[in-house]
Amino acid sequence: MHEGTAQTLQTLQDRQDRQDRWEQWTQRPLLALAVMYAVAYAVPIVDTSAAHSTTLVCTAVEWSVWGAFAADYLIRLSLTTDRRRFVRTHWLDLCAVVLPLLQPLRLLRLVSTLLLVGRRARMASQIRMTTYVVGAVVGLLMFGSLAVLSVERGSPGGNIRTLGDALWWSFTTMTTVGYGDHSPTTGLGRIIAVGLMLSGIALLGVVTANIAAWFIERFEKDDVEERAQTEAILALTEEVRALRREVAALRDGARKAPSLTAGHPPR
Repeated sequence: MHEGTAQTLQTLQDRQDRQDRWEQWTQRPLLALAVMYAVAYAVPIVDTSAAHSTTLVCTAVEWSVWGAFAADYLIRLSLTTDRRRFVRTHWLDLCAVVLPLLQPLRLLRLVSTLLLVGRRARMASQIRMTTYVVGAVVGLLMFGSLAVLSVERGSPGGNIRTLGDALWWSFTTMTTVGYGDHSPTTGLGRIIAVGLMLSGIALLGVVTANIAAWFIERFEKDDVEERAQTEAILALTEEVRALRREVAALRDGARKAPSLTAGHPPR
């Protein structure tokens, strides 16, 4: 019975090790595929005169990248030791994989790719919070601009016609300034605007919390060092006092010894 339990534990550990190796091995290739997706998504929007064949190639690249992320999710699901827990804790990954199948829109594929890249990026311990926030800001600005440009450029009453207008609108929307010189007029464009506003508020909160946590950590570190120095000084002071008492006791003993010798001469 003990041998069976040990074998089961060893099997679970081996599967966990395989999952960790898989995630480590696929991290950079998936990020490279995400960059390919960004280029394929941007080319037909920026270059309106692109040939039909170019548009088809870009669409094929988008679906191929999404397929790679979907395959990655299924492989990680097969390697995990607790599949139910994996689905519960990685529900955002599942939504991002299923979302394009429910409504095959290019914008939904963009959202799903961003979600999956964000999930994998957060799993990388070497990526710091500041780098992640900066990357999220740049990514949201670029993809938000491309997305709103793709849906607003053909709108009869729209005023976002160029990539420059879209970038300016995205920046003012994410910072919740909202000058109003450019604004979406379509329903999908307004949905994008809501997403950018919420993302901007969330990122601002993350930056503020990160700065506050840094200051608190510095203050706590300084307090700990100060307390350690104070304790060391107190301990050293106590040792000095103890040494003084010992020296004083030795001096008293040395003084008493001659008097005792003088009072009792040798016989």
